[in-house]
Amino acid sequence: MKVRFGVLGYARIAENSVIPPMLESDFAEFYALASSSEEKRKACKEKFDCKRIYESYEELLEDKEIQAVYIPLPNSLHKEWAIKAMEKGKHVLCEKPMALNETEALEMIEVSKKNNVILMEAFMYKYTSRIQLVEEVLEKGILGEIKHITSSFRFFLNRPNTIKMQPELGGGALYDVGCYPLNFVGMVMNQEPSDIHVVSEMKEGVDVSASVLLQYSSGATATLNAGFNAFPRNYSEIIGTKGRIEIPDTFTGKEGKLFLYTDEKEEEIYVPPSSRYQLEVDDFSRSILNGKEPLISLEESLRNIRVMDRILEKVYF
Repeated sequence: MKVRFGVLGYARIAENSVIPPMLESDFAEFYALASSSEEKRKACKEKFDCKRIYESYEELLEDKEIQAVYIPLPNSLHKEWAIKAMEKGKHVLCEKPMALNETEALEMIEVSKKNNVILMEAFMYKYTSRIQLVEEVLEKGILGEIKHITSSFRFFLNRPNTIKMQPELGGGALYDVGCYPLNFVGMVMNQEPSDIHVVSEMKEGVDVSASVLLQYSSGATATLNAGFNAFPRNYSEIIGTKGRIEIPDTFTGKEGKLFLYTDEKEEEIYVPPSSRYQLEVDDFSRSILNGKEPLISLEESLRNIRVMDRILEKVYF
């Protein structure tokens, strides 16, 4: 048995990253797409085999054959369409950030519980071998007490008319890529910071670059870097009292290496490639089929959003 998915909007991430693994999945089926663009509907029909294509999101949500909905819409539309889907009894896999703020997230979570459906934020990087290896190092206590974390996700944005630069659609570097380092630090620390400091650069009403210092009650610190305006950087490091670990390409599924340093040894740990979107789609689908909790919990998403609220308050207010 496979979970039949409907996709709201033919976004780049849907076309290039999420629909293809649905076609290969043993647990999911790309069943329907909705788009108001005739050009995009035609392009999807030519590229992929799905049973139904709708001109409106409402029509897709009325289809009783659809069990789950994937939402790759602009950030400002996540809450509205996730709630509408859940009220129709659909499970929802929603692109990050799941919501623009904690108030939206709590409303979405309440609707998911009321309708007994699964809601999950699509942090695909958590499914990689790279992150599983980092978690193993942390669980074994190899690094000792964590003292500092640094995590960066930057790229140079050169696409015109992108929604990433439109404040009314939830644009900005922190929402788009900053949520990844923030989630990574939350995974390591498993708590919210006691204090936050932010330096940011604004352009066209959105943050195009932000550096954030998080301070914790334990004395630990973390620095996050996110941006659209410089050469790409995708990297993290965790430093403890007994060792440190470097994580190049933190948020990718690439083959690579981790670099672990302790008093006893310096070690290069091989990282096999990971089909992160495939693993994400399969885990979410198995959660529906088997009635289990997915990897990304709503508690984790809420923690992320609460801290993001505090960061954005310093950026925009």
